[in-house]
Amino acid sequence: MTDFTVPAPVQALVDAINSGDEQAFVDAFAEDGSVDDWGRVLEGREGVSSWSQSDAIGQSAQMVIKDATTEGDTTQLFFDWRSNRFNGTSRAFVTVEGDKVKTFHIPSHR
Repeated sequence: MTDFTVPAPVQALVDAINSGDEQAFVDAFAEDGSVDDWGRVLEGREGVSSWSQSDAIGQSAQMVIKDATTEGDTTQLFFDWRSNRFNGTSRAFVTVEGDKVKTFHIPSHR
C-alpha cells in the first residue's frame, strides 16, 4: 500500500507504459506535450511516440512509482524502471495541463 496518489494524467502515463499501450501513452499527452530524457527533448505527438518506441514501450519498460509529491501542476516521481534499455531507479517531473501531460522530464543523474 502506498501513501501517495498522483494526478490522473500521470497515472494514465504510467499505466500506458506498464500495459505496453503506445496509443494510450501518446494520448496521455497534450498535443504540444514533450518528453525531456536527460536533455534529449522530443516534442508533440510524433516526438512522444518516438520516445515511447525507442526508450519505453518499444523496450518492454515497466515503471513502478516508489514515491511521488505534487505541488501545483507538477508531480515529482521517484521510480524503479526496468526495460531492455535501462534498469534502475530514477526520478521525473511531470507537468499536467488540464487532463493531459504537458511535460515528462527525466533529469540526468549528474
